[in-house]
Amino acid sequence: MSHVLGLTGGIASGKSTVSQYLKKSGFPVIDADIIARGVMEPDEPTYSKVVDFFGDEIVNRDRSINRKRLGEIVFGDSEKLRHLNALVHEDIFNEIMKKKKEMSERKEPLIIMDIPLLYETGYEKYVDEVMVVYTDYVTQLNRLKNRDQLTEAEAIERIEAQESLEIKKNKADVIIDNNGTIHQTILQIDEWLTKNGYSSPL
Repeated sequence: MSHVLGLTGGIASGKSTVSQYLKKSGFPVIDADIIARGVMEPDEPTYSKVVDFFGDEIVNRDRSINRKRLGEIVFGDSEKLRHLNALVHEDIFNEIMKKKKEMSERKEPLIIMDIPLLYETGYEKYVDEVMVVYTDYVTQLNRLKNRDQLTEAEAIERIEAQESLEIKKNKADVIIDNNGTIHQTILQIDEWLTKNGYSSPL
């Protein structure tokens, strides 16, 4: 039986760092962001639904969706963000479940489902355990401002569009504290892997 770990966090909390480390260590990772980008490629059914709703202002010259522009629109309007999630949810869900089934059939000991909005979209029902990558609010805010070159108001808007990390931390089965260095974060991941008997397939 495969053990399915749901990996989540908040924007700029360091979830991607943890996901990349697990992937480089040879563990299979289902990345919801990559799947979301895939289902919104031109000629995919989801693409038409999103462009029909948001209009040509989100379309680049090569017909691809301008994700930065789309983000600016939805993070400033909770109703539009809700509608975007509703438009793309089913196609993303189906692709995630397909990959999870394929990995289970291969008898992978550990499968990681990397899903930013895991709790917000109910994916906790489809995993055995949830790992939350946590930072305190001030650290999260400063990292987001520096990473994406945002004003404080813009960064706060994006953080508050998601469920707070404090709430996610309280729901989590496993907490990775990412307030320190990357080395300290990796030590916590290795400790969890060792404790649960997962050795790198590489």
